[in-house]
Amino acid sequence: MAAIGFLYGSLVYVFFLVTFVYAIGFVGNLPLLPKTIDSGAGAPLLETLLVNVALLGLFAVQHSVMARRGFKRWWTRIVPESVERSTFVLAATAVLALLLWQWRPIAEPVIWQVENPIGRTALHIVFWAGWAVLLISTFLINHFELFGLRQVFANLLGRDIPEPEFRTPGFYRHVRHPIYLGFVLAFWATPQMSAGHLLFAIATTGYILIGIWFEERDLVAQFGARYRLYREQVGMLLPRLIRSRKGPAGQ
Repeated sequence: MAAIGFLYGSLVYVFFLVTFVYAIGFVGNLPLLPKTIDSGAGAPLLETLLVNVALLGLFAVQHSVMARRGFKRWWTRIVPESVERSTFVLAATAVLALLLWQWRPIAEPVIWQVENPIGRTALHIVFWAGWAVLLISTFLINHFELFGLRQVFANLLGRDIPEPEFRTPGFYRHVRHPIYLGFVLAFWATPQMSAGHLLFAIATTGYILIGIWFEERDLVAQFGARYRLYREQVGMLLPRLIRSRKGPAGQ
């Protein structure tokens, strides 16, 4: 069973990786992709809005419910704990893939369009920097545990996963949620903001802010006063210019 769990977790990770890479091109309107946020078959506006809002809502609900500690306690009564994270990643990736597949573009009106070459280059740099911050941040907190591979590999070897430690490496010393910061930068940094892209950016940013509220509630419950102090000292998505003079936030 451990070998099956490891194979399952590995396949889920590959599925996630392929979908994630496609999502970068989708948001960035990269050429050669069959469909991006502003390309693909159009549809009547009402249908487009209903479908897009439903897709974004499904993505938000899936993440919000399955990421909560209470759901995880219930869920691990049904699925082995070693594959709980991989199953979350599978569900999240499946919903993301559905969104990428069924998204309806809204090309008009164009909210802004930057023609200046320097401005366009700057926005492209911010776009790629956002994805870089996001990816680096996952490795700072253990990328392979975040996406379930560490758990299935430890189960294959018969090892236990250590209890989570509160750490603030790299970007986490300056912002509490650099992964979410990366998403925000990538979603908003575009030289041409269509109505559809704006809908996507507003909805996902709103979900990120709501998700942070739920996530920090769980982190306070898990780490207590230490996380409260960290929250007082370190900005949520932007570094604080003036930091608290209390003790250090973390290691």
